Amino acid sequence: MKKRKKNENKKDKEIDEELDVEFHEHHDESKVVSETHKEINSHLCGEIEKLEFGYAELRLLTITEMVADNMDLIHGGFIFSAADYAAMLAVNKRNVILVACDAQFLSPAKLGDIVIIKATLKHKQGSKRNVNVTAFVGDIKIFEAEFKTVITERHVLKLNLQDEAD
Repeated sequence: MKKRKKNENKKDKEIDEELDVEFHEHHDESKVVSETHKEINSHLCGEIEKLEFGYAELRLLTITEMVADNMDLIHGGFIFSAADYAAMLAVNKRNVILVACDAQFLSPAKLGDIVIIKATLKHKQGSKRNVNVTAFVGDIKIFEAEFKTVITERHVLKLNLQDEAD
């Protein structure tokens, strides 16, 4: 990673510190803890296997509640949900929300599969973050996406979106 010259004024120093956290500079990765989605059901959205600054890896064991048919096909919404959760963890801010996604389902998952989801923060501009996410069953890539997120000052349910739309 390139070293950049630290900015001189206080606000720029705060921005530099935020960038350092999100792009792996000068931090002990063992100290990273989840700041988002703390009440999520890990049985349905995946267990955190690895959490670093700008990176998250989840393990999702597909279970009966996810089955869509008598062939034990897992509904794609569960894969998407785990990928979304991984993206939110890669950003790892309390009030991060998904605003757009470009996703491809490449192969199906079935009951009993272990899905590994990997999310990497790729772009940041202001409060916007883009995260690339891939999901694998063994060596087979079953899902890939770019998640576009926004960090808000307040919880999304406390934002007054109606007034902002007018």
